[in-house]
Amino acid sequence: MSDKHLRSQEWFGGSGAKNFTHRAWVRSRGVPQDHFDGRPVIGICNTWSDLTSCNSHFRELAQHVREGILEAGGVPMEFPVISTGETLTRPTAMLLRNLASMDVEETLRANPLDGVVLMMGCDKTTPGLLMGAASVNLPTIGISAGPMLNGSFRGAPFGVKDAWHLSADVRAGRATMADVEEAESCLARTVGVCNVMGTGSTMAAMVEAMGIGLPHNAAIPAVDARRRVLARMVGRRIVGMVHEDLTMDKVVTRTALENAIKVNAAIGGSTNAVIHLTAVARRMEVPLDIEDWHQIGRDIPTLLNIQPSGSYLMQDFHEAGGLPVIIRDLCEAGLLNGDALTVTGRSLAENNAHAHCLNDDVIYSVDKPFKAHSGIAVLRGNLCPEGAVIKPSAADPQLLKHTGRAVVFENQDDLHQRIDDPDLDVDDDSVLVLKNCGPRGFPGMPELGMIPIPAKLLARGVTDMVRISDARMSGTSFGAVVLHVSPEAAVGGALAVVRNGDVIELDVAERRLDLKISDDELQQRLAERTAPHPKATRGYAKLYVDTVNQAHDGADLEFLIGRSGSDVPPAQH
Repeated sequence: MSDKHLRSQEWFGGSGAKNFTHRAWVRSRGVPQDHFDGRPVIGICNTWSDLTSCNSHFRELAQHVREGILEAGGVPMEFPVISTGETLTRPTAMLLRNLASMDVEETLRANPLDGVVLMMGCDKTTPGLLMGAASVNLPTIGISAGPMLNGSFRGAPFGVKDAWHLSADVRAGRATMADVEEAESCLARTVGVCNVMGTGSTMAAMVEAMGIGLPHNAAIPAVDARRRVLARMVGRRIVGMVHEDLTMDKVVTRTALENAIKVNAAIGGSTNAVIHLTAVARRMEVPLDIEDWHQIGRDIPTLLNIQPSGSYLMQDFHEAGGLPVIIRDLCEAGLLNGDALTVTGRSLAENNAHAHCLNDDVIYSVDKPFKAHSGIAVLRGNLCPEGAVIKPSAADPQLLKHTGRAVVFENQDDLHQRIDDPDLDVDDDSVLVLKNCGPRGFPGMPELGMIPIPAKLLARGVTDMVRISDARMSGTSFGAVVLHVSPEAAVGGALAVVRNGDVIELDVAERRLDLKISDDELQQRLAERTAPHPKATRGYAKLYVDTVNQAHDGADLEFLIGRSGSDVPPAQH
């Protein structure tokens, strides 16, 4: 029996006809009568799908969550929500992130749930579920998919970054499709998210760093038995959170979000975290601005030697001690707020006080960092007055201050048609510019930001170039890539009027990105610009295009920002 009023009792606890029928329908599944005696009813929000390989082990994992809930005296109620996977979803899973958040929000509010376990893995399932749960604000805890095991190709470790290099070698004529076919079976040896610090693992780390997940959530491999034990502990803990009324707003605070930004810097995390955490913060009604990523994360060194910024893979990270080692070191150095409350009911520092590094070539320390300059650099300038981002740790250091001539691609089709043209007017110092791939322009803001290096330059040994777009980039990607240019081209941002041959200057140290033309000429070009025709005319895509915010605001739908709570009026009969 619960010692507090439970939301679920509004459905199950009375003696009226509606209460009778609610209980009867649930009992049709074989639920015993004593499950309606005041026990917390816990939702298990499951993003399992055969179409999302990162999450395709969630049927089994959910069973361990269920057993934990039952052991702690709760009543589990599993339900599905839309599952969006970067691996297969077209045109981009980002288009459906906000739809997933709506699915979660409305399911939680409409049903007799006192708390919820969010099962999330592939990139957009984590922010989508967090955003939806934030708007309802029940006691909430997350369990992530975990990374796949290390790949192994021809006797060497093989990660997604290595796959990008292999793809470039094919385009340059240094590898064959037979090599690719062999590598396919070596890269993804198990289910789970990418085995590098891509967006999937980054967002799992953000869940742990914000305290909305248990310690070790980020790095235990998907197929490791310890992931199953963690799932059971999550099931047990959510019941306690309901009794304690430990709602999501008490955990995901401004302090928790600041901690997450710092941890993202320390792990060399994905640039996608900027958009996703901003969106979560706006749902929680917590102030968070793109500039906070510079102000809060700029002095945090990179401590993790893992692809794409380093050499190792996620399995190595787990075996070296996992994220608790980094959190403990940052707390002891005074760089994190260790007093932040977590879902355990204890502080972040208490949760991680006993972590130990087991391989200092994988996890470095604040005193001896892997890279001194890290985090997400936020750029400003006439090309991005509302901001743009770059991950310095993943770029050729020589390109972090660069001036070059623009080679412009108007959209994705233009890019694919011309990038490998032998007659493309491009050289090593050129700046590749891609337009119309932002939230509204594509629509959905795809991961096209790591523009391929032209084949003729690849053949000459060029491995990195400055690339600029209003798109995103996979967390598995790398290079001197400027992303999330805001405002995007499709809504009249300066990116829309960049021309071939224009000079662009990038200075990451000064946080600047400028198109080297006069203000008068820029304004004249913008005035002469012809607005593009809308690419979505019906359904959810039209709703998205009509209401989506820009990247610096989290690319959420305008009418979803904020919290509506868990109250819902009963049907009147």
